[in-house]
Amino acid sequence: MTKKILLLGSGELGKEFVIACKRLGQYVVACDKYENAPAMQVADEHRVFNMLDGDELMRVVNEVQPDLIVPEIEAIRTEKLYECEKQGIQVVPSARAVNFTMNRKAIRELAHTELGLTTANYRYACTYEELQQAAQEIGFPCIIKPLMSSSGHGQSKVDNAGELEQAWHCACEGCRGDIMEVIVEEFIPFDYEITLLTVTQQHGPTLFCAPIGHVQKGGDYRESFQPRCMKPEHLAEAQRMAAQVTEALTGAGIWGVEFFLTKQGDVIFSELSPRPHDTGMVTLGHTLNLNEFELHFRAVMGLPIPAIHLEHAGASAVVLGKEETDDAPAYNMTDAVSEDYTRLRIFGKQHQLVGRRMGVVLCYGDKDDDTTPLRDKAKRLAATVLGTDPYMEK
Repeated sequence: MTKKILLLGSGELGKEFVIACKRLGQYVVACDKYENAPAMQVADEHRVFNMLDGDELMRVVNEVQPDLIVPEIEAIRTEKLYECEKQGIQVVPSARAVNFTMNRKAIRELAHTELGLTTANYRYACTYEELQQAAQEIGFPCIIKPLMSSSGHGQSKVDNAGELEQAWHCACEGCRGDIMEVIVEEFIPFDYEITLLTVTQQHGPTLFCAPIGHVQKGGDYRESFQPRCMKPEHLAEAQRMAAQVTEALTGAGIWGVEFFLTKQGDVIFSELSPRPHDTGMVTLGHTLNLNEFELHFRAVMGLPIPAIHLEHAGASAVVLGKEETDDAPAYNMTDAVSEDYTRLRIFGKQHQLVGRRMGVVLCYGDKDDDTTPLRDKAKRLAATVLGTDPYMEK
């Protein structure tokens, strides 16, 4: 059956989701605040409007009359999605999940206070003075993030009180939405971090993808690799917590659940996204029998997912913008596509900014291959596309 899907947010993750939808005959209306966003380039229709304007959001919903609403970004007047559910529209994964996870305060309170999951210590602050007090209570170093942001925008590691003012301004500038509040977190000296892609189904059990290792800089994903080897008991604990929090949030779809793992063997819940995850773009490199966007599509449509198999080891590295310009960049695609077992994805963003994510290089090998050479290859080839290092400063 063909359904009409309203996609709220049309970035690179939304684009791949639209492609998964179109391959199985669905009708997609892609929305964002600017024209010609990546997902709009492959959707059936598009709308441009401010999704934080609740009246505008409901106007578009009533005009389009979708069967499903699929949020892709945080900057949405999410409380309106409860109204949409009351109208009989399926919200992915659910209005409750979207409202909780679009705000770090809500999801942290659910995970830590209600479910008792292990998290970093934290405080909240609405003013610079409150930030100073919170940082003193948490101690240095600490991590400061806006309650609402994406792709690491506005996030800082603060080593001493002298860096707080700059971190406050960074958080204010990186905030998405209209909530100006920050979370101050204890810095966890973790051994490594993972994303556990978790799939909740309408008519089947919760499934897990092989863990994805990733490296962030400035709070933003720079590379990821799958599988990330870890002890079975640590993986089981991560799966237990992921299943617990996604069950509490309700709904069907894919979730990017992030964890820190310490040298002492602690598994610490970090964050959760109720949609395909940027680190999960590694699955576009044939690591799984179904990539994360195909899994999300099947889950939200209520289609069967018999199993999730690891088929290849793989790695991804981002292609970052070189300069600020209104012109689309001239990509060097030759070097990346000249090597075997390599894929290049250009996102189709029309405006380049320094450090903006413009594409991704994907490298893969046999299932049991060491991911270290694959990671090195992906980073080397990513640097050839626009001449920028995946780890460059923004």
